[in-house]
Amino acid sequence: MNQPFARRNFVKSLLFAPVISKVDFSNKKPTSNPIKLKPSLNAYSFNDPLKAKTMDLMDVLDFCSKHEFEGVDLTGYYFPNYPSVPSDEYIFKLKHRAHQLGLSISGTGIKNDFTNPDASKRKEDVQLIKNWIEVAAKLGAPVIRIFSGVMNPKGYTWDEIAQWMAKDIQECVAYGQKHGVIVAIQNHNDFIQTGDDVVKLMKLVNMEWFGLILDIGSYHQGDPYAQILQTIPYAVNWQIKEKMYENGVEVKTDLKRIFQMIKASTYRGFIPVETLGLGDPANKVAIFIQEVITALK
Repeated sequence: MNQPFARRNFVKSLLFAPVISKVDFSNKKPTSNPIKLKPSLNAYSFNDPLKAKTMDLMDVLDFCSKHEFEGVDLTGYYFPNYPSVPSDEYIFKLKHRAHQLGLSISGTGIKNDFTNPDASKRKEDVQLIKNWIEVAAKLGAPVIRIFSGVMNPKGYTWDEIAQWMAKDIQECVAYGQKHGVIVAIQNHNDFIQTGDDVVKLMKLVNMEWFGLILDIGSYHQGDPYAQILQTIPYAVNWQIKEKMYENGVEVKTDLKRIFQMIKASTYRGFIPVETLGLGDPANKVAIFIQEVITALK
């Protein structure tokens, strides 16, 4: 990639500013732009109750408004009739409710598999992504999350799969750009396992409207913090998790360290959190978001 999306600096100097007389600024202190990171919730945190239909996306919005979230990632497979797109009526109802609650929709996501050697199956997934790009645009979600895939077809190397994957992704990204939606791939310890894998795929796709959902819990090999630093220039959104893997061993996430890394980068915006594992998700999320808010200070 020539220059990762969202890392560009568009700040321009203001020339020929008018001089304001009779105002004494001698005691004014210089100001600097604050680093703005906004907690968001990935709806997958409530996967079990959402799948069991004991909870719906409206309930997720209400929960977020009560627990200091500024945004929410409304994962596509919790919409009615997924993978079919929802009605405009339903999309706009969610959007309206989010606005009433003071929440931004930080993203959405779907399931796809571009490791499939069957080009016709991949074409179906390209169309699925295009359909949901339109949903994302209607929601006002700036980012749609996609995956690389989970297959390891015999007779093909990683590089051969990555080549056809990049072409499929490029078609999706071009469509996303037309609708004002960034297409972002999540490193998910599947076809993409390491920071090196991320960098190689990013360079193959090499499009401004393509980026990375940086999942801090899915670098299972080696030093995850080093790989986060390696791939943070490509991040257009995140998944902040309670646990990470250091050399294959699950450990508690050092949130202070993670947020120091993000603040030292040029990333600004939403940092969606996702809780996993056993236990009441409402309780787990409520505890984790307080840990996140504390670590952000």
